[in-house]
Amino acid sequence: MAAVVTASGPPARASSSKTESYVDNKRRDDVRRANIVAACAVADAVRTSLGPKGMDKMIASASGEVIITNDGATILNKMEVLQPAAKMLVDLSRSQDAAAGDGTTTVVVLAGSLLRRSLSLLSAGIHPTVVSDALHRLSVRAVDVLHGMAIPLDLSDRDSLVKSAATSLNSKVVSQYSSLLAPLAVDAVLSVVDPAHPDLVDLRDVKIVKKLGGTVDDTELVRGLVFDKKVSHAAGGPTRVENAKIAVIQFQISPPKTDIEQSIVVSDYTQMDRILREERNYILGMVKKIKATGCNVLLIQKSILRDAVTDLSLHYLAKAKILVVKDVERDEIEFITKTLNCLPIANIEHFREEKLGFADLVEEVSVGDGKIVKITGIKNMGRTTTVLVRGSNQLVIDEAERSLHDALCVVRCLVNKRFLIAGGGAPEIEMSRQLGAWAKELQGMESYCVKEFAEALEVIPYTLAENAGLKPIAIVTELRNRHAQGEINTGINVRKGQITNILEENVVQPLLVSTSAITLATECVRMILKIDDIITVR
Repeated sequence: MAAVVTASGPPARASSSKTESYVDNKRRDDVRRANIVAACAVADAVRTSLGPKGMDKMIASASGEVIITNDGATILNKMEVLQPAAKMLVDLSRSQDAAAGDGTTTVVVLAGSLLRRSLSLLSAGIHPTVVSDALHRLSVRAVDVLHGMAIPLDLSDRDSLVKSAATSLNSKVVSQYSSLLAPLAVDAVLSVVDPAHPDLVDLRDVKIVKKLGGTVDDTELVRGLVFDKKVSHAAGGPTRVENAKIAVIQFQISPPKTDIEQSIVVSDYTQMDRILREERNYILGMVKKIKATGCNVLLIQKSILRDAVTDLSLHYLAKAKILVVKDVERDEIEFITKTLNCLPIANIEHFREEKLGFADLVEEVSVGDGKIVKITGIKNMGRTTTVLVRGSNQLVIDEAERSLHDALCVVRCLVNKRFLIAGGGAPEIEMSRQLGAWAKELQGMESYCVKEFAEALEVIPYTLAENAGLKPIAIVTELRNRHAQGEINTGINVRKGQITNILEENVVQPLLVSTSAITLATECVRMILKIDDIITVR
């Protein structure tokens, strides 16, 4: 003891001032802790909505808009998160939505669990960089484990595609309609896959049109085009045309205006008649040119500068037996021309027959309390498809659209990377088991970190069991036991409330969803761990 006292005498202090000085790390630890706690709070907010028995969230915005959803990305997007580290989790779910489309809740819950484990490692005095590097090695290894579990898939195997889409829909509000929506999503994606580039799917080629009325059962896939508008009835024009020749026009069929604001003073009636007659002749000339090409359906783009059509022009078009759909949105033009395999016409002088699209039938259909225009039997149709989503109220329709988007993304993942993997918490437990075994082979701090993080992966099966009202500890222990015996596809069957072989229960998901969830979650956690100070700048 005495020896220690003399060592800390004045001579030692003089030398230590040159070599080492006391650094206050308290603040850095506090910032790190605050970041992790905030991020965990965000993860806990969506944790209850994981899995088929997960709860839904009702989001009420300041403007009085209400959204009911189960989709992690939607919940987090609508939440107003102020803490910068917690915002990273919102971005995390957004990037998972972009990369895989499904698993947005999973990725946030995983990140939250990893952060909680890293907090306990940091408080044990391990340096953040060591923790971060161990996490990186773990994620690489975890992806290998997932690849080892994956089952290759062929696109002609439609059943497997439908199963994975149904698994994605099971955790949504509209899960009771999964038997209808899953095959619909599969058919929609397969119909837009280009054989020349089989692994590229652009979901913008699947247009979702929402219409109030009916139930979700009435949702249908339309091989053609659907407009959520009615035909212009102003002058008793046709509402149904067979063997249609369709033109998409971007000019106005109305009398010309000057470019500047001006007023014309007309002093007597003859001049007034002349003006009206000129207008009539001008419009009549346009209608005749349109009719001369044999065109009998006009889709008119919305115009900002002046009316796209006037009563007079509608009257002449009706006389010429041309069906008119006006106010087509500007951003829909590309989709329409791709579907109809025609060209948009920007000027009446360029109106030629080779720019028209051809279809067997264009008709107005009554749907619910409104009307829609359907174009079917399109010749040389582009690789696009339209889904008409129906529902009893706006909340259901919006949620059906989000769920359908997730299902479409799942099928897209399978087209991009043709591997399936079991669901129901099976891959997480398997990763946890194999990584735990791997941790024993490592040395030093790294082994300790990997062991902690391997346990953190068990949060997914734990939460699944918890949300389903089962006993989470008993279930997870039994799962570990089964996996240790080599049953790698054993997972939690939430419907029956017990542990079964998940593949036989048809609970499958794309490999891409799981791999991107683990890589994105670990990347986000490593980033949060590396932050040691928050500097506010005015």
